[in-house]
Amino acid sequence: MTVRALYIEDNDQNFYLVNFILVAQGWTVIRANNGREGIDLAAKEVPDLILLDIQLPVMDGYATARELRKLPGLIKTPIIAVTSYAMAGDREKALAAGCTGYIEKPINPKTFTGEVRQYLPPGSAGGNGS
Repeated sequence: MTVRALYIEDNDQNFYLVNFILVAQGWTVIRANNGREGIDLAAKEVPDLILLDIQLPVMDGYATARELRKLPGLIKTPIIAVTSYAMAGDREKALAAGCTGYIEKPINPKTFTGEVRQYLPPGSAGGNGS
């Protein structure tokens, strides 16, 4: 079974890089361009994990994470903030909004999949222990 990831990202270059890395690992990546679209797609697709930019149009990543956590099918879905927000307190703000993890941009293509994989439950498709 392949990992299905939803990436909520408005920047094409950022999306293409992450998509390239994850698809090369056999994952399926679904894209949303803004927070509202991401919430709608997440409810419809129920992905294995969600990668979430913080600086988004329509609805920022913090508000998006809070809304995603209200959806019954996504309460335990890992949400990983993938963001250039790297000031003191930004990680804590993302976690307080409902994110499971936090990865700073620019991402390292050599370690990114491993960083993301650590948030998947053991035994799940692509998770630690699989």
